Amino acid sequence: MKGRTRFLIKNLLKGLLGLAVIIIIYTLLQKYAGFDVFMDYISQWPLIVYTVFIISEVVFGIIPPELFMIWSIKSGAFEAYALDVALLAIISFMAGVLGFFIGSYLKKALPTFFEKYVLKYKKTLKRYGGLLIFVGAVTPIPFSAVCMLVGSTHYPFGRFAIIASARFLRFAVYAFTIYQFN
Repeated sequence: MKGRTRFLIKNLLKGLLGLAVIIIIYTLLQKYAGFDVFMDYISQWPLIVYTVFIISEVVFGIIPPELFMIWSIKSGAFEAYALDVALLAIISFMAGVLGFFIGSYLKKALPTFFEKYVLKYKKTLKRYGGLLIFVGAVTPIPFSAVCMLVGSTHYPFGRFAIIASARFLRFAVYAFTIYQFN
């Protein structure tokens, strides 16, 4: 198996494993820890939940988006779960685009930092550039961090945007899976 294919398969399997872990934890929390009570409680403040999601997605994707999908299905903030997931996906994609431009800006603003810490990955980024964006978009690897890294290497924005749109595919597949387990 070639290096790029192995890289892709390895990371896709990690993504599926991550989704399975989230579903198992969610099921256990729902069964044994009164998770629904917590979801009902935070559902009173959807604006705060969306704000936390936006901050999380911009700042390296600290909180897995799947938790917000679970919140969405439990809260019923929108009548249609698909509409809510579409909004979450758009926010996530736009956070990635913002991350791309932040990375581009930071390379100019902090050239010493990038020479010391990022340039050692430049060869890997050139080899896996588009694949890295795709893997970041569809797996639990922090998408915004990948976008910042790619933006700092002067990757062509048009190509980045096309590949990063795979983020919508991830949200669709994960949302469908969560819907089925709910």
